[in-house]
Amino acid sequence: MQARASFKRMEDSTQDDWRAIGAEVMVAARSLPDRVLAHLKLLDGDHGGFPIDRYQHSLQTATRALKDGRDEEYVVCALLHDIGDTLGSYNHFDIAAAILKPFVSEANHWMVQHHGIFQGYYFFHHVGLDRNLRDQFRGHEHFTRTEEFCALYDNAAFDAAAPTLPIEEFEPMLRRVFAQPKNSLYKAASVLKPAA
Repeated sequence: MQARASFKRMEDSTQDDWRAIGAEVMVAARSLPDRVLAHLKLLDGDHGGFPIDRYQHSLQTATRALKDGRDEEYVVCALLHDIGDTLGSYNHFDIAAAILKPFVSEANHWMVQHHGIFQGYYFFHHVGLDRNLRDQFRGHEHFTRTEEFCALYDNAAFDAAAPTLPIEEFEPMLRRVFAQPKNSLYKAASVLKPAA
């Protein structure tokens, strides 16, 4: 049986409590790629009215980025950019960005965080929104990167006949990207470091 904390109020917790919690956090962190992959699979069969389901769209977006020579982190961002569709009907990009934030560069995080507005250039005018909403970010250092992501990969990834790699091609990349956080408040916490 795993050790468990004994406090009833967090303010009464001890360092020993946090050692027990930290050990469980590390177990959960190691299985995070499995949970992310399982959640991505929830998009399988979910067409939402689109020409292909959201899972195929995710795989196709990542396939396009990989075949274009993008690095692993970028390809994983392409793979997961719409993972929030099942939980965030009105803010899927925020969910994807939150999942990726600890593991990716600021540039890739910003790209995922804002791709929903940038992708809107291709369809907002059909749904009563301003297709140029992305222009509010013109001049931002990651504007061109995000505009390019949508133009080359996201916008073009709705073709049922397009070559699309299976998830097995991307799983090792995802596991490597999620192996070590780059940006996290908890990264420096002593109880969250692997035992020596």
